[in-house]
Amino acid sequence: MNNYFVILAAGKSKRFHKKISKQFYNYRNKDIIDHSIEKSLNSKLFKKVLVVTNNLHYFKKKKYFKDISVIKGGKERSDSSRNALKYLRKYRPKNILIHDAARPNFTIKLLHNLIKNLKKNKAVIPYVKPNDTIKYKVKKNLFNLHRDKAFFTQTPQAFRFKELYELSIKQENKITDESTLFIDKEYKVKFIKGEKQNNKITYFDDVKTSKTFFGLGFDIHKLVRNEKLYLGGIKIPFHSGLKGHSDGDVILHAITDAILGATIKKDIGTYFPNTKKFKNIRSFKMLKPIINNLYKSNFSINNLDINLICEQPKVSKYREKIIDSISKLTNLDKDLINLKGKTVEKLGLIGKEKAIACEVIISITKYD
Repeated sequence: MNNYFVILAAGKSKRFHKKISKQFYNYRNKDIIDHSIEKSLNSKLFKKVLVVTNNLHYFKKKKYFKDISVIKGGKERSDSSRNALKYLRKYRPKNILIHDAARPNFTIKLLHNLIKNLKKNKAVIPYVKPNDTIKYKVKKNLFNLHRDKAFFTQTPQAFRFKELYELSIKQENKITDESTLFIDKEYKVKFIKGEKQNNKITYFDDVKTSKTFFGLGFDIHKLVRNEKLYLGGIKIPFHSGLKGHSDGDVILHAITDAILGATIKKDIGTYFPNTKKFKNIRSFKMLKPIINNLYKSNFSINNLDINLICEQPKVSKYREKIIDSISKLTNLDKDLINLKGKTVEKLGLIGKEKAIACEVIISITKYD
């Protein structure tokens, strides 16, 4: 195993952020560059990992394994790459992989695939096909580029060290990746399928992620004889109904409170207090404005998990109707709503069939 892994991290990241270098930005709980360092080490494919940077002070503060070396980069990407090759020459590598620190989402499987293909090739490059229609300009004329003949190349790119070193030393023009050295000389290059998730982080928007929140809702009401019973927005045939300032629908009340909890908006009583205005209000009329505000604020519901706690009526008998009702009220796919019936083994008010309770957990996601 005479393989070496180079991570180029000397860029100024001007397109990313005025103050933050993207390779040091915290992404998925660690610096962007640390994703590449850890994956290369965990793969156990390399004798040494070399980081090329213009911020040596930053790396002095970090405690890396002895298999990590850090050297100064150059003005251009190609300069940094050449610095790495000159530094590693004394180790007499057989193979070298060169990677951009701005691509943290590659997999170890890709590393294995690159090394495997180097057995019979001198240059192995991962690529993905473009999804968009690409146009290019020649003077004042525009042309379509055939997508089936276009490659979006990625890193890591894998090479036999000797050949790459010789081409790099003789290189005079600026290049944006090492495969260009081989292609310009019309040397054979092996292209293998890359990974869709192995995208390059260029702009700050590339690292923006959606935020997920959770909310817990709970409600309980006393059962009263000869009252109407509403659960999940539908009328359930039963000898008793739930007593409350509204119609007492514990399911819709719990869902409403769960949404308010997830969005940090206090509780249902804040918006629908026990006043004359809301006396005998149907619960779907309380849920609807809360749902509308949720969607207007660019949230979406991921799923609802509902526990209806009662001895009677049996939830299984009305489950599909209740889920269908909730789906229509929330504009949420029925497959994302789960309703479970729970008893309390005849204990307490619920066990004596004098009350019904409901608890709900909701997951919502915020989009820009």
